[in-house]
Amino acid sequence: MEILGIGNAIVDVICKVDDDFITKNNLTKSTMKLIFDDNEFKNLLSNLKIEKTVSGGSVANSIVGLSQLGNEVGFIGKVNDDDLGSKYEDGLKQENVKYFYSKKKEDLPTGTCLILITPDSERTMCTFLGTAGKINENDVDVNAVKNSKITFLEGYLWDEGDPKSAFDKAIQNSNKVAMSLSDLFCVERHKPHFLDLVKNKLDITFANEQEIMSLIDVKNFDEVISFSKNLKKLIVLTRGEKGSVAINGDEVVECGIQKNLKVIDLTGAGDLFAAGFLHGISNNLSTKESLEKGTEMSSKVIQQIGARL
Repeated sequence: MEILGIGNAIVDVICKVDDDFITKNNLTKSTMKLIFDDNEFKNLLSNLKIEKTVSGGSVANSIVGLSQLGNEVGFIGKVNDDDLGSKYEDGLKQENVKYFYSKKKEDLPTGTCLILITPDSERTMCTFLGTAGKINENDVDVNAVKNSKITFLEGYLWDEGDPKSAFDKAIQNSNKVAMSLSDLFCVERHKPHFLDLVKNKLDITFANEQEIMSLIDVKNFDEVISFSKNLKKLIVLTRGEKGSVAINGDEVVECGIQKNLKVIDLTGAGDLFAAGFLHGISNNLSTKESLEKGTEMSSKVIQQIGARL
């Protein structure tokens, strides 16, 4: 198998809202808020019209993108044996993704992410992790990890306790490890741990400009380049309008954005960028060609609603 993703198995519930809804509910635009109370989540949802429901989760979105590009891929993520859990599993199987998890009855429901799209196409997420956040080392299929060329993890998954044990088991048994830093708040919550991972455990790190600058506490992007060069590992960064850059030792490769796109929803832009890039390096494309493939995939997904092509 080319790539195995391990991440939060989340069903995305997509809704259009105005800016007032974001303000009124004390949300920070373009970030992800974790909600721990089922009732709070239901209250938010009760005032909204649902546009679309789709199997999601950051790494799962990347894995589906990789499958659509013809790669042999798999996914591990925890769901409950409930209606949403069954929909989640079916959604992956329809995309030719091998699902290395046997669902069973759990105390918590399948995880759900409310994706709120404002008129400026930005997406603000409220996530009730449910049973997804209870993934543990017993949920990680060691043979699936060992039989994959690359294991792809998400920062969203990292948490003290059981998820960390799942993370550690995956890293210890991987041939090569890639990870997305996922979200600025995520980086700020776990900064020392993420810095250790980037420096010592990961072969490939995906991040956007804000995430990497927060991680290493710098104000200037040139300092990010210097940091990344010294690591001698592959660091892949998206920079919005400034395009993307991959740094591997002294090699620094840049790629511009595609112009004149009709942007509808930025959900999944980073996930599909990672899919395109990983497809490139898995299929022996150059770093430049891999960045271009990532850009092509992210450009497609932002011209539609939702994080799946």
